[in-house]
Amino acid sequence: MSLFAMGFLLVILQPSTSQFPRACANTESLLRKECCPPWDGDRSPCGELSRRGSCQNILLSQAPLGPQFPFSGVDDREDWPSIFYNRTCKCEGNFMGFNCGECKFGFSGPNCTERRLRTRRNIFQLSTSEKDKFLAYLNLAKNTPSQDYVIATGTYTQMKNGSNPMFRNINVYDLFVWMHYYASRDTLLGGSNVWRDIDFAHEAPGFLPWHRVFLLIWEREIQKITGDENFTIPYWDWRDAEDCAVCTDEYMGGRHPTNSTLLSPASFFSSWQVICTRSEEYNSQQALCNATSEGPLLRNPGNHDKSRTPRLPSSAEVEFCLSLTQYESGSMDKMANYSFRNTLEGFADPRTAISNISQSGLHNALHIYMNGSMSQVQGSANDPIFVIHHAFVDSIFEQWLRRHRPMLEVYPAANAPIGHNRENYMVPFIPLYRNGEFFKPSRELGYDYEYLQEPALDSFQEFLMPYLEQARQIWAWLVGAAVIGGIVTAVLTGLVRTCQKKRRGTSSEIQPLLTESEDYNNISYQSNF
Repeated sequence: MSLFAMGFLLVILQPSTSQFPRACANTESLLRKECCPPWDGDRSPCGELSRRGSCQNILLSQAPLGPQFPFSGVDDREDWPSIFYNRTCKCEGNFMGFNCGECKFGFSGPNCTERRLRTRRNIFQLSTSEKDKFLAYLNLAKNTPSQDYVIATGTYTQMKNGSNPMFRNINVYDLFVWMHYYASRDTLLGGSNVWRDIDFAHEAPGFLPWHRVFLLIWEREIQKITGDENFTIPYWDWRDAEDCAVCTDEYMGGRHPTNSTLLSPASFFSSWQVICTRSEEYNSQQALCNATSEGPLLRNPGNHDKSRTPRLPSSAEVEFCLSLTQYESGSMDKMANYSFRNTLEGFADPRTAISNISQSGLHNALHIYMNGSMSQVQGSANDPIFVIHHAFVDSIFEQWLRRHRPMLEVYPAANAPIGHNRENYMVPFIPLYRNGEFFKPSRELGYDYEYLQEPALDSFQEFLMPYLEQARQIWAWLVGAAVIGGIVTAVLTGLVRTCQKKRRGTSSEIQPLLTESEDYNNISYQSNF
């Protein structure tokens, strides 16, 4: 891409999404605990005058949590986002956003009534111009300030319970790096004490839905800052790879000629600065990452601890993982056995599905293999390979959903680690999303994967999708109606038979000359769903 084109992109400024809305990062909103900004279309809170939404109390899940986090009231992320806000916009219909100013994923148009399906493609199937455009978009996000969102640089206590707001501006790309850090950071307990066994985005059932939302929002932000509504995140299919095929200057940056831990100067990723990588420093200071630059992007693929990750994942390991029928099991954390989620995340052996935290498989294997910024959980999103890696992980999740067709109830409703129950809101997203809302096929969220498409069924599925979604929402009522209908039918059948017996038992003088044979054996009530 020419320098002129790059310069043109860098001056385009559009709104960004997620974390603390700028309109709510002030003393008044924090003290009132209310985040219901006006929609630009009619200037009413949540677009209420246009019936887009209204400001309402947040309903928090009361389901019990697992035993992994033995504290209460010590972490701002507990019962998200209630420590900061207990009233936010509840959007109607297909509207979405912190002020109901956007459309739900999979919808578009001025009234969010037009369904739209986009396709994520293999990065090696992109044309040269498409690939260069993707790389330019990444760099644009790194250099475009977020207009709608800011990050918190202090805890609620450090903000003096809202009377002293502590927020900072940030660019679009680093906003997502910070969100990934904030969801996975340790709990600060005061003094020099921290609690490490906590993560709102990993090591539990929400791992896959959380990263699905993360990518959807990231994808939408690129669409907005570039004006390219057709943009989708490409994926890197790393099955059976012998090395890091994307680690070249043509793609995500090659190796520096004299320093193997740095990127090649020929890649503009070599100029990127990382944030949120010094977790021990933040813990010792009892502070949050404030997005200060912490040095260049590091990567040294293949020169990792091979006793932990001998090689990159194989097709056979992915296929075995897909064969697992249980989404979650046991303790529902990194010790879970025979869990599809835990095996795909990489804490269980991809050949046996038995937990083995001394090894790193599938998803985790890629992070360890990169041997740099991407290998440390809290700061891993600094490396742009993160998004194309997680897009492929999401496609494996999608394959599992299509193969096993689980009901929503398969996702745990209770006793999962903190933040991971079905009805828990995901940290740190505003607007709010529940874990269970993204435990469904990607086509219902407006996107598909090129290698998973079934062309002959596309138009038929597109037609059925809204009806299937409605059926999913009311299936319990349909089952109840079927049961009640069956009971009523059985009672009526019994009454009719009783009456017949009484009639047949009367004297022969009053029996009719012609008898009728009535067969009720074929009467049945069947509900197909």
